[in-house]
Amino acid sequence: MKKEIKIGDKTVGKNHPTYIIAEIGSNHNRDLNIAKKLIDKAANAGVDAVKFQTFKAEKLYSKKTPKFSKDNIKPFDLIKSTELPRAWHKELYKYTTDINLHFLSSPFDYEAVDELDKIGVPAFKIASFEIVDLELIKYIAKKGKPVILSTGMANIEEIEEALKAIRSQRNDDIILLHCNSMYPAPVDIVNLNAINTMYKTFKIPIGFSDHTLGLHIPIAAVTVGACVIEKHFTLDRAMPGPDHPFAIEPSELKELVRFIRDIEKAKGTGVKDKSDLEAKENYLKARRSIHAKIDIPKGVKIRKDMLIVKRPGYGIKPKFIDVIVGKKAKVDVEEDDWITYDMIEGNFHEK
Repeated sequence: MKKEIKIGDKTVGKNHPTYIIAEIGSNHNRDLNIAKKLIDKAANAGVDAVKFQTFKAEKLYSKKTPKFSKDNIKPFDLIKSTELPRAWHKELYKYTTDINLHFLSSPFDYEAVDELDKIGVPAFKIASFEIVDLELIKYIAKKGKPVILSTGMANIEEIEEALKAIRSQRNDDIILLHCNSMYPAPVDIVNLNAINTMYKTFKIPIGFSDHTLGLHIPIAAVTVGACVIEKHFTLDRAMPGPDHPFAIEPSELKELVRFIRDIEKAKGTGVKDKSDLEAKENYLKARRSIHAKIDIPKGVKIRKDMLIVKRPGYGIKPKFIDVIVGKKAKVDVEEDDWITYDMIEGNFHEK
């Protein structure tokens, strides 16, 4: 069980930068220029990968499938209208890699797997609905490339079956994505705590494929341990098509990447101590130490009422005030001076 996976030139795992996928899906609207513009905007936002979907309606849905309650069109007809022309694969792959992004696409049939493997995709992404097609999963895994598997609606047993299918092909480069198969997904079904449950159960990299509105949920997913974030992306939510309304636009994608990178920096080492920046100035200037409340002449025995605790912290720490009470001043101490051990008679060792 690998806790980190290499995808192209990127390492994915808990102690590495979040792998951010801009899910273009079918938001290209079968227009190659739109597809390229989406890739450009994703690159400008600073993501690691763009992802499309490669399917054929005839191999994905029965023509007899009834309408979903939210749609006015049968699934077969909807999918047919959003197919990615497969002749684009090679051109989009080159366009993407030429600007140092990873090109990914979810295959939904065996032919798609072969085509994507041939152009050189660095990993395969399997959509949530395909988790029960163990033969397709095996075929994908047999290509020997990392497998990113979404788990929307899946329980632990179904995930275990899919993992077993992948590993049966001697492929252990696996990333699981927690996911909710609603478009958009209401926040009360998101269950981000499942990310940690999955990590404890499977001990492999766990990410989050997000279908909620806005940026706050995927950002929260990073704070609870997601090492991959996938988010649907569009040029304009008002464009026609099934996935545009819940996708984020270019300026939002840029913000999402910025927020995630800031969170990675903010996570830190987990060691509770002052930072180097705090130590440089604030640690002493803004902390308190023992000061002279009045003038204390040399040779005078120090009383507590001669002392005051205030900033800065250049003097003796306040917790040692009772240690110096009763000791004699070795030098003249002026009012408001911070008191140090070399001003007092005696040997001292701070702890």
